[in-house]
Amino acid sequence: MKKLYAMMLASLTLYSCSSTNLVYISVQQPAPVTISPNIKNIGIINRSAVTDKNKALDIVDKVLTIEGDSLDILASRASVNGLADELIKNTRFTTVTAFNSIELRSNVPGQFQAPLSWDVVEKICRDKKIDALFSLELFDTDSKVSYAAIPVAMKTPLGNIPGIEHQANMLTTIKTGWRIYDPAEKLVLDEYPITKDLQLSGKGINPVAAAGAIINRKDAVKDISRKAGQEYALRIIPYWIRVNRDYYVKGTDNFSIAKRKAQTGNWDGAAELWKKETTSTSSKIAGRACYNMAIICEINGQLDLAIEWAQKAYENYNNKLALRYVNILKNRKERNNLLQYQQQG
Repeated sequence: MKKLYAMMLASLTLYSCSSTNLVYISVQQPAPVTISPNIKNIGIINRSAVTDKNKALDIVDKVLTIEGDSLDILASRASVNGLADELIKNTRFTTVTAFNSIELRSNVPGQFQAPLSWDVVEKICRDKKIDALFSLELFDTDSKVSYAAIPVAMKTPLGNIPGIEHQANMLTTIKTGWRIYDPAEKLVLDEYPITKDLQLSGKGINPVAAAGAIINRKDAVKDISRKAGQEYALRIIPYWIRVNRDYYVKGTDNFSIAKRKAQTGNWDGAAELWKKETTSTSSKIAGRACYNMAIICEINGQLDLAIEWAQKAYENYNNKLALRYVNILKNRKERNNLLQYQQQG
């Protein structure tokens, strides 16, 4: 117990003696997929239906996995609609159209097939007057059922008697795979699979009754499929993350006062005090102040100025935190350049 107390005391002492505090800031990241600002009108097609020559294999698969004949068709359409709805909300494109009348089929059930030829892509884009093509290349549902017999007390006119309740659990795995075709550049801009699981259960007096309680699951599968389409749309949308930065809170009275100002959200007031210390005769204090000035510049979105202050902190005063921070800021500036390009649309 004494040893534990000593360890706790030591950790508290180290924390209280730390020369830095953490600040959390929100940073916008570029979308995982970059689409040219020139692309304004897009179409969405579904080529996940199985070709006739592979239907026998697909039918066997559906029997083994307890799928209804129309489940994949309905659910894949829901996924396409989910993508279309989400892209329309984004307002990134002038028009978003799902072309349900275009029938392109898959030769490999349950797998990513070879990309469309550019002749096919260009013809669709030319005929439909679109700039790029989103394609659902893979859609497959696979279900597994397990049974369990659970002892229960059954109510009867004569009182509770021991009985067995049958429980069926079904795990349905929904696989989707998407590609984005840019005919102008002849580039596949993205190829991305999404897998979702749906867990359902049912109870009954026998295995058949238990399975019957979960057999009507089409709406649930369609809902999950729609959400998979919505999720894929997020790959072209910039997003926010939360990052933390160290800043110095000790060294002089100005650092102590600035710490309190920062804690109340008065970062401009804290920056005024840090700037005064950038001319300190102490290289340690000046380095810390220059580093903190880089922090406030990043908070204010002034990345070039932040890099200048961080470089000064390391190059002139050998502040160890500053070298790593320079690299962080330079990487963030590169991402910001990509972000600005993505947002031109």
